[in-house]
Amino acid sequence: MSLNTRPTLEPRRLRALPRLSGVWVLRLFLALFLVGFIVTIWAANLFLTERLTESTRNRAEIRLALYSGTIMSELQRSSVVPLLLSRDPVLITALREGEFTATSQRLISYLDEIGAASFVLLNRSGRVVAATDRARLGELRASEPFFVQAVRSADTVFTSNEPATGRYDFTFSRHITDNNQLLGVIMVEVNLARVVEQWRGASEAVFITQGSGEIILATEPRWRGLIEADALARQDAPSAIRRAIENAGDWAFGEEGYVFGDDTLRLAQDMPFRGWEIVSYTAYASVRERVNGVLALLTMGFALVLAGAFYLLSRRARLQTAVFQRESAELRRLNDRLSREIAEREKAQRDLEQAELSLAQSQKLAALGEMSAAVSHELNQPLAAMKTYLAGAKLLLQRRRPDEAMSSFQRIDDLIERMGAITRQLKSYARKGGDSFAPVDLRDAITGAMTMMEPQMRQMKVEIAQIIPNQPVMILGDIVRLEQVIINLLRNALDAMKGQETRRIEILLAEGDEAVLSVRDNGAGIEDLDQLFEPFYTTKKPGEGVGLGLAISSGIVTDFGGRLRARNSDTGGAVFEIRLPRHQIKGAAE
Repeated sequence: MSLNTRPTLEPRRLRALPRLSGVWVLRLFLALFLVGFIVTIWAANLFLTERLTESTRNRAEIRLALYSGTIMSELQRSSVVPLLLSRDPVLITALREGEFTATSQRLISYLDEIGAASFVLLNRSGRVVAATDRARLGELRASEPFFVQAVRSADTVFTSNEPATGRYDFTFSRHITDNNQLLGVIMVEVNLARVVEQWRGASEAVFITQGSGEIILATEPRWRGLIEADALARQDAPSAIRRAIENAGDWAFGEEGYVFGDDTLRLAQDMPFRGWEIVSYTAYASVRERVNGVLALLTMGFALVLAGAFYLLSRRARLQTAVFQRESAELRRLNDRLSREIAEREKAQRDLEQAELSLAQSQKLAALGEMSAAVSHELNQPLAAMKTYLAGAKLLLQRRRPDEAMSSFQRIDDLIERMGAITRQLKSYARKGGDSFAPVDLRDAITGAMTMMEPQMRQMKVEIAQIIPNQPVMILGDIVRLEQVIINLLRNALDAMKGQETRRIEILLAEGDEAVLSVRDNGAGIEDLDQLFEPFYTTKKPGEGVGLGLAISSGIVTDFGGRLRARNSDTGGAVFEIRLPRHQIKGAAE
């Protein structure tokens, strides 16, 4: 019985072994593929979530700094107004003589020019005698804090209070005297609520607290007057902010705050004004959706790879025979093609030698033309300034004011020295070296450039806003070439604002890992950012520019190890940004 069964069983086992081996190889491949898919999805989820969360945090920090800078700029701009109005001879005469017929109209004219919320003039008894809001005339406000503190103080005082209207008033006030005799008080109201209103509708809730922790300004008006814990307990916030916060979900990482029960990012920054603090709650909006979208694409890619693998395995056996047949024919075609290419390359080599000779001559002519245009372009700036100072000196001499005229001549002498420095710097462009660089304070370069451009900016009635640190911001470079870059940016800003009724230039100098200088205007913006820094590209009319200013400026900044960038502002106008590496002075860090 055993002799009959052994021969029949053994062949079946031998025939089944190859089939079982192929099945196990396929199963192992699928298992490895599944493990790789899970590991990739897990790693991508962690990486993308961390990167996008950090990106959201960085954008929130930048916006918070901009919000704080806007408030401080508004306060600084309004703080000097009472001092100027307290010296107005018209207001002093009106208070002394008690004649206020045209005083309110004069304050209204100042209101449009300065941009404050309102002006109020009070006599020595605390009664309103002139105001931009005529409904306030006759009010007795002698017991108000702003009046009492202004009478007692020799400087401008700041006060804030919440009147019956339910809104906070922020005022700067100063007493008006004549021969050390108190005549009255001028009060300027700062409309900070208007600034905060512009922040509403974004994906964050922002508020400002004073030293006691009480909220005085907020994108949600019902938070005013409360401390932070009580304000966050409120449930009746505007629907726009509620939707922005609720989109954050419940997945954010880190120690975050809570607004309306959803995870958010809380950022706080101290403001250099009376112990104020600005706080923002930012939602991690759309981050989860973006991560899920990428994971869905990865899943689809793995599925396509798996389907393609099966498809290729099924076709492999049928294609092997056809591949062998095509290879022999392909080799013959490749041999013929190689012979033709060898002949073509020999001909191309001969043509290339002739082209190189012609190109060398063309490059010499092009370099000569660019250098001539660059010299002409860079000398036009000091020549224009010299023309303005000569005209001013001539007028001063005619009016018998020689001392002031000598000041103009001294500036002309400085400009002549600068022209010599420009020609020396243009000769050194080809070296592209940093051997002659020295430590330079960016603040000095800004001051020199503003001095050069002072006549043009005064003539065009340009409003200048500068935010510059008190301490030196040092870089390694050449101050003449650096002033040349800043002057080019200011000239471009003036040209861009020629058609504007109100002209404003903002200069912001910030320091961190790099020194960043930003020049912003309120012109029409830039149409073609891609070609902006190319030589001889210009949007000006023929005869007004050759298109070398920005190209030369970009080259100078690159020589200093930095970069020059341009973009269009969201609020209109163009923004040019210079980023340069900081220079640490030996012994300063120690």
